[in-house]
Amino acid sequence: MQIKGTLMLLGAAFFWGTTFVAQLAGMDGLGPFSYAAARYLAGTLSLVAVLIFTRKQRALERRRKNYRRGFLIGLLIGLVLFVASSMQQIALQYSTAGKAAFITCLYIVFVPLGAKLLGKIIRRENWLGAFLAIVGLYLLAIGDGFSIQLGDAILFVSAFVWTAQILLVDRFASRVDLIELSAAQIFIVMILSFAAMFALETPSLSAMLHAWFPILYGGVMSSGVAFTLQLYGQRYAEPSTAAILMSFEAIFGALAGWLLLGEVMTAREIFGCVLMLLGMFAAQWSLIKKSL
Repeated sequence: MQIKGTLMLLGAAFFWGTTFVAQLAGMDGLGPFSYAAARYLAGTLSLVAVLIFTRKQRALERRRKNYRRGFLIGLLIGLVLFVASSMQQIALQYSTAGKAAFITCLYIVFVPLGAKLLGKIIRRENWLGAFLAIVGLYLLAIGDGFSIQLGDAILFVSAFVWTAQILLVDRFASRVDLIELSAAQIFIVMILSFAAMFALETPSLSAMLHAWFPILYGGVMSSGVAFTLQLYGQRYAEPSTAAILMSFEAIFGALAGWLLLGEVMTAREIFGCVLMLLGMFAAQWSLIKKSL
């Protein structure tokens, strides 16, 4: 079951990482909330289809394993997800796909720290990982004269919100119907994104139709498939282990930005990414040794 969970979380990381490119492409002519509204609408529709198709199987599974309905807790987690994804979408207006992916993945350091607040043990390697990741973030995001890009600052704060989302999923993933949870969280993000779009932007149907592919990819593969894979994967993994697996979105995001958008990082930024990656692994070293 651990291998199954690992593959699910790596699959989620792949879709999230490559979606950074879709998010940038989708905002060519669209505001961040307009893209998000269309993206999460596609994700909601795909999950409604899954809800209908799997309703009998899930009802049987709930009876056998005593799972609760997942809609209510999904709405709560969806509120956190809306804040995290909105911050990320806004920040991408001022950053690159590769940098956004790596800074977002600072949650790999924050998750063990958050778990400590919930009563779990924090090891020395967690502190080493945090130090390496922070130094790497400095090299990646902070320029000469201690200046930091607006997008990088937003992404840094969003990493704390992503941490909250991961810890909430860890708390409830083994207790509820996960398809219902996934559908509910994506639905509430869609509703809030539409509200923000109409309040803050000027929606353009033609621009949405023009960006149909990045909207569809971000909606179905990232919002629908990847978040569902996260929920199922976290049933079989500790939150800190899940975090390191999902952090591979940073690598997938950087590679996708390089291959599809022609993004180029300076030697300083590449070294920063390397340090952040080392920090991610250092924070989970004891868990890695156990799995070898």
